[in-house]
Parts: sequence; structure tokens; C-alpha cells
Amino acid sequence: MRTLSTIVIVLTLVGCGALRPHKPPPAALEPQVQVPGIQNVRVWGDEFSPVFQKDMIDSIQQEKASGLFKEGDTVNILAISGGGGDGAFGAGLLYGWTQAGNRPSFKMVTGVSTGALTAPFAFLGYTYDEKLKKVYTTISSKDILKLKSLFSMLRGDSISLNDPLARLTAEYVDDKMLKDIAAEHAKGRRLYIGTTALDAQRPVVWNMGAIAASGHPDAPVLFRNIMIASAAVPVVFPPAYFQVEANGRRYEEMHVDGGVANQVFLYGPMLDVTKAKKDLGLERLRRKFRVFVLRNSRLKPSWEDMTPLIRAIAPRSVSSLIKAQGVGDLYRIYATSLKDGLDFNLAYIPDSLDTNRSDEFDTRVMNVLFDSGYQLARRGYHWYKAPPGLSGTGKAGDGSGSARQRLDEGVESAKPLLP
Repeated sequence: MRTLSTIVIVLTLVGCGALRPHKPPPAALEPQVQVPGIQNVRVWGDEFSPVFQKDMIDSIQQEKASGLFKEGDTVNILAISGGGGDGAFGAGLLYGWTQAGNRPSFKMVTGVSTGALTAPFAFLGYTYDEKLKKVYTTISSKDILKLKSLFSMLRGDSISLNDPLARLTAEYVDDKMLKDIAAEHAKGRRLYIGTTALDAQRPVVWNMGAIAASGHPDAPVLFRNIMIASAAVPVVFPPAYFQVEANGRRYEEMHVDGGVANQVFLYGPMLDVTKAKKDLGLERLRRKFRVFVLRNSRLKPSWEDMTPLIRAIAPRSVSSLIKAQGVGDLYRIYATSLKDGLDFNLAYIPDSLDTNRSDEFDTRVMNVLFDSGYQLARRGYHWYKAPPGLSGTGKAGDGSGSARQRLDEGVESAKPLLP
């Protein structure tokens, strides 16, 4: 991200500062950590979770009661990645997908970082498209963050305040949206958002529908704070601090951007699909499963003549790390799809689209990204059938030619060029 240059400069200046009191749960109590008053709405994302397993089984039973799916229906899952301002591409793709007339209702939606901001809108479908479009085509950096004074930077946990993002989240994630999410959760659909517990150095997955449906008076604030935490790029934004309890005592967890642990996630080790089918007597269930992954980034390496200075080397190294991590996450989801019989589909920002800018949330560039995703999707997006680097991506959708060839052809005619 472009903000990494600022991070490096600030880190070189930080010597000491006033520490915020912080008491995390001890490592030995990690399995017991809960949100006070709202039980079983968060799980560790890097291990098998009986809570997650039960929630997925409960969701199947809710499906039966609500009539959400019928025998033989295709069940669709959407995973939305991080990417900062590049999230405008995924938002545009969703918007164009609606216009194409074949956007499905998703059984499950997951989101990380900017994907966490997109996920509730994507979960609720086309009725929230206009709000999603407004978020990604009208905002700028001043709507996301406010830089602190240099003195405050040196004494605090970040270089900026996230007050603008908190106001924006409160404006769009209102009581009606939470009620709508709770209603869909009751039908058997699921919305999950990922954050990173920094003390534990582990991913945490939050059951957002269960939070919205809990009826707890603190649920709306918790819901919004999780979204903000998932997008809290370390050092740029302050961490989010969550009150938790374990072994009858209260603690405070520090959470940052979900992308620190995973750029995008499905369900991974949290869920044992074979056991879930057996427990439900669904071994012979005739149902197809498709996973759609929106990677809000270009995956092709971008060449750059590097200046041999720390302020250039550090951000370039971190951005390279993020790119490699993102590709690794795609392979992880692909492997899970092969193991569990899911049809894998991938979209990402075309390699030919220049997304470079000095301001991460440059409104003009975000509009270009949104429109590019929209134009590609409204005419029928041709999804990649494998992560980059695997041979034989095959046909996607109902088009001819490889997914890579079709996508590159499409973007050349669809994209507006950056001046």
C-alpha cells in the first residue's frame, strides 16, 4: 500500500511513548476466550472449531426450515479479499454481476480488510448495490482516516485516527442493515469476517449474522467495531481493543487488519466437511457447491527500478510480501475446494490495469477500478478456474478460450485509461 512509505518514516522516529494499558488473555486461556454476553460468535481461524462446525450444521437445519435451498440446487460461497482502495474493483464486479442478471444469492460470504467492508453489502444482495457503489466511488482518504500530529504519532499506537471510518461505518451499517442480516442468518445463510488477534498472532473469525441476531444491546457497536478492526492496517490505523472473558476473568484483546493473517479465507481447518455431512446424514446429498473468490489486487509482479534507500526498500518489500501471501491464500482455498468438491472460481484485477497512485483512496482511481469491474461483469465475467501459475485454467462461464485470454481481451475494451 502507498501508506507504507509513511509507516517506515514514522517507525524510524519512534523511540518511546506513553503506553496504553493493555491486559491480553494468557496463551493458556485462548481456547476459553468469549465475548461477554454474546457467546460462541468468534473462533480461532487456524484450527478445527467445534463451534464453527456446529454453526454450519445449524445453518443446514435452518435451510430446511426456511426452504432456502432445494434438492439439487447449487450452493454458492463468496470470499472477498483485502486490498485497500483496490476493493473498488470487487465492488464494481458485484454491481456489474447484478446487471448481468445471474448473480446468485450466497450461502456464505467471508470478508477481510476492505473485503470486510464489502461483505455485508454483498451478503444482502442487489438491494444494497447502490449503497455499495456509493461507498467505493464517492469516498476519499479524508472519509477513512485523519492523520495525528507528529507528537501524537510518537506517543501512540498509530499514525492516524480512524474516527472518519467509524462515522462512515455507522452511517451505512445502520439498524435496518443489521435486522436484514439477522433475518438472512435465520434462514441459514452465514456472514463471517476475519481479524487478527495480535497478541496471539492468530486469525479470528467472527459470526456476524449471529451477532446481529443476538439481540444484545452491544451487538451493533460490536458488529461495526469488528468491521473497522478487520480494516485496521497496522500502524496506519489504531488497533481495535475488544473486551473478552476467559476462566471467569475479563481481559482485553488487541485486533488489527485481518489481512495480517489471511488476505482472503474460506473455512479451512475450522470445518470438517466430511464429518458434517455424516452427522447430518448427507453423504449422498446431490448438491453442487461453488466458491467465488474476489481478490482485490493484481497478481502479476510489477517491475520497478528501486532506489537503494530504506524509505523505498521497506514498503516495496512489504508490498511484495502481501502479494505473495495473497497468492498463497488462493492456493489454500483452491486446495480446500479440490478436497471438498467445490467448483473454484477466481477474479482479480487485470494485470493490464494500472492501479498505481500516491493516495490509497484516490477517488478518481477508485472510480476507474469500480467501472472496470463493472464493465467486465455486466457482460458475463469469465472466471479463472485455478490460481495463477497452474496450467490448464480451462474454460470459464459459457465463453470460449481460456479464462486468462478472455479476461485480458475483455479489459482492453472495457477499462477506462488512467491519464
